[in-house]
Amino acid sequence: MENSFGDVWREVLSVQPAPDQWIVIAAAAVALAAVLLGPPWRVARNVVTIAHEGGHALVALLSGRQLTAIRLHSDTSGVTVSRGKPTGIGMVLTVFAGYVSPSVVGLLGILMLMADRITALLWLSIAVLGLMLLMIRNLYGVLSIVATGAVVFCVSWFTPPDIQAAFAYLFIWFLLFAGIRPVIELQSQRLRQPSPHSDADQLARLTGVPGTLWVVVFGAVTIAVTCLGVWLLLL
Repeated sequence: MENSFGDVWREVLSVQPAPDQWIVIAAAAVALAAVLLGPPWRVARNVVTIAHEGGHALVALLSGRQLTAIRLHSDTSGVTVSRGKPTGIGMVLTVFAGYVSPSVVGLLGILMLMADRITALLWLSIAVLGLMLLMIRNLYGVLSIVATGAVVFCVSWFTPPDIQAAFAYLFIWFLLFAGIRPVIELQSQRLRQPSPHSDADQLARLTGVPGTLWVVVFGAVTIAVTCLGVWLLLL
């Protein structure tokens, strides 16, 4: 058992060869299609929700708040609940983190891809999903986390390095591109059916800065991070 665990650990920490450039570009095309086309987006958006709520949860913990629950819903919405001071910089950063998290996670993933740590990226994703699972408080959320983790595990455990590389690049491309669309959807929803519970409107109450301006900030950050990520991946 020790040898088996040691072999797995060495494989996780090992360096994998970078895929051919055509694989990187093909993964980008598939990821972009998943974001732009309705049917695949409705399924793949669950991954964005996981990253969004994970961002809220991580920043809440880093700012000293007590994380109490994460819920993921079948309509791809989500809620992260934390306890602590209801105002102040910690609360502002916690609310702000959601919409920028998918793009930022994608950018961090690029750094691992550039270091050829493809297997490590996949296993780190599984570990993060496992930690989130501990805080999930509804059945759909459990199913969503487990299903996503199972897909990543099967790819990392049962497929050869070239398939792992293609999947990892697809995953990171998707997070980069997918960070922008929810911001557009947020503003469309605010115009169509205003809600005081949206992240932008919560930030407006916390800071006095209009919610629409916060949407602009979300968009600026996600677009900037995406452009940087595209540049790094296609260098």
